[in-house]
Amino acid sequence: MLIFELSKKFPKEEIYSLTDQIRRSSRSVSSAIAEGWRRRKYQNALVNKLNESESEAAETQVWLEYAVKCKYLDRDIGGDLHRTYDNVIGKLVSMGNNPDPWLLKIKYP
Repeated sequence: MLIFELSKKFPKEEIYSLTDQIRRSSRSVSSAIAEGWRRRKYQNALVNKLNESESEAAETQVWLEYAVKCKYLDRDIGGDLHRTYDNVIGKLVSMGNNPDPWLLKIKYP
């Protein structure tokens, strides 16, 4: 939500490019996690969605770098957000490499 709020201040000429891209990728991080969570009875489905979320988080970092370099976003705020995404990516990689604790165990009679 912070990225959404900050991107409201981006120039109007960026509305269909950088603004749209950074909003889309940042929202996709949590939505892919939610999809994976609902599919957690299948290891491959969970890991796939975690991987998609990781990719979207990395893409968001790229757009953050552009926003800072174009001076649409303060360097310190951009750096803080980039580090936050590094933390999220680390957790997603860890979960993807060891999905067992997150899997829904189905018990059949």
